[in-house]
Amino acid sequence: ADTSDFGILRLIVDNPEKAYDVLKAAQFTVSLTEVIGVEMPDVPGGLASVMKAFGELKINIEYLYAFIGNETEKALVVLKVEDIDTAINKLASSEIHLIQKLEIFGN
Repeated sequence: ADTSDFGILRLIVDNPEKAYDVLKAAQFTVSLTEVIGVEMPDVPGGLASVMKAFGELKINIEYLYAFIGNETEKALVVLKVEDIDTAINKLASSEIHLIQKLEIFGN
């Protein structure tokens, strides 16, 4: 994201604390943001089914990024939600599969 005064670069990394320290040491303005990852079918309409579930659970999404995962039939969505703890609790009782860090980065 950018404005006329500054830009914002959002990174999804396997070691947020280390990335934070390295960027801070290089004198970048840095912040950590908690996000959640969910799995979705890698088919047309896959994201729509996830968005429908979030709507039904009344989970407000601030922004998201979707990308292809390691499995050929699945894609991943990383979301910044309004209330992460409530979202995780609601999603735990739904058919949406929450992705663990290990499933994304393998470590």
